[in-house]
This record gives sequence, C-alpha cells and structure tokens, in this order.
Amino acid sequence: MKRNPPWQRDELILALDFYFRYPPYSISQTHPELITLSDILNRLPIHTERPDQERFRNPNGVYMKLCNFLRLDPNYQGKGLSAGGKLEEIIWEEFSSDKTQLRQIAKLITESVLENKAEIHDTYRVFTDEDEEEFPEGKVLYRIHRTRERSQSLVKKAKEKRKKEVGTLRCDVCNFDFSCTYGELGQDYIECHHIKPVSELEDKHKARIEDLALVCSNCHRMLHRKRPWLSIEELKILCQNSSSLYKTS
Repeated sequence: MKRNPPWQRDELILALDFYFRYPPYSISQTHPELITLSDILNRLPIHTERPDQERFRNPNGVYMKLCNFLRLDPNYQGKGLSAGGKLEEIIWEEFSSDKTQLRQIAKLITESVLENKAEIHDTYRVFTDEDEEEFPEGKVLYRIHRTRERSQSLVKKAKEKRKKEVGTLRCDVCNFDFSCTYGELGQDYIECHHIKPVSELEDKHKARIEDLALVCSNCHRMLHRKRPWLSIEELKILCQNSSSLYKTS
C-alpha cells in the first residue's frame, strides 16, 4: 500500500500549536484533545489522496509528529524523534517565537474547518496555485484570502473608484498599466491584493475597498512571496532600488 501524503503547512501549524499547549511528554495517544486534533486534521480539505485511510493522521501518528518537534525544542532535555522533515524545522523557526500569532492562525484554520466554509474546499482545481503551496498561513487560510481578493462586487467597486479618481488602472507598486501595453485586451484589467493577512482580521471583519490594493500580476506574486508579507510601500521601494541599480550597471 502507498504511503499517506507528507504533512503540509496547515497540519504542522495545528500540530505545533498543540505541542506548546500539550507537550507529548505530558499526555498519551488517548488524550481527548489529541483525538480532537486528529479529527480536525482528517477534515482538512488539502489532500485529495489518502492511500491508507485507517492510519491517516490517526492519534498515534499525530502523537509521533508531536514527538518530532521535541528535537527542535531547546527546553527539552531529551532527543525526541529524529526522523522529522525539513518543513517541521521551517514551521518551528517561523512560529515558535510568537506563540500568540501561532494560536491565532491555528484557531482560524480550525474554525474554518468546523464551520465548513465553502471557500476552503477548492481542492480540485485544474491548475495548481504555487502561492497556495507557499502561503505562510497554509492552504485553508490562503483560499479564504483569495476569495476575498476575488469578490466580484468589491473588485468592481475598487476599480470604478480608482478610474473615477485618476482615469486609469495602474499598479500601486510599479505603475504598470495593462491597457498601455496590451491595448484593448488589457483595458480595465488589474489584480486586487488584500493588504491584511487573514490572521489579522477580526472575526466579523468584512472586506472594504480600503483593504484592497490594485497591483499587476508580477507585483501581486511578489507581495505574497515573502514572510511576513511586504507592504505596498516596501515593495515599491524595492522596485525603485532595483530599477536604479539596473540603470547604473
């Protein structure tokens, strides 16, 4: 039988948050909260194939994953399990020093799964979204983020507002105008970037025009690529500095 898929960011975020609240040396595989975590992991809509369903993120496997974090914990005197993967180290490095942020992200992922939000079940897309794989807060929150960016009514209002103000749709970062380069084909085209990460939004926060930046495709991908995200102004400065360097070389 084929092995189950490797653990992804969402799963490791949930596991690390659990680790800090219930270290594996203080609980057993039958702990009620560990069983609950196993159930949540099984409900995450991020794996299309689970060859060994019986063992997929079962309590024993989840407990072993918690033990993998022991090797990374400077406060643990033992060795822990040494067979962990590189992504565990990355997640530890990103979140172990900010447990409040980690708790907030884990809480949002869990709530999104328990509430069965429609936007998190977009697992059968024909094309793989590279940003989804690299999104620091995991696939579930990335899908919610992208749903907000693609809200047709809000995007339309944001574009109309900008055209009314300046007459055209230029990238807020690099000033690129699709219509200038592609003519009629690029008319009224621009992408929207939600400037606030999902983890920083209040539970009942509704996206507003002020939350959206209008950006070209290249700048949008760059904004999503760095952890933590670059602001519009930070990426603008980076573009200006790179452009100046190119002109003088």
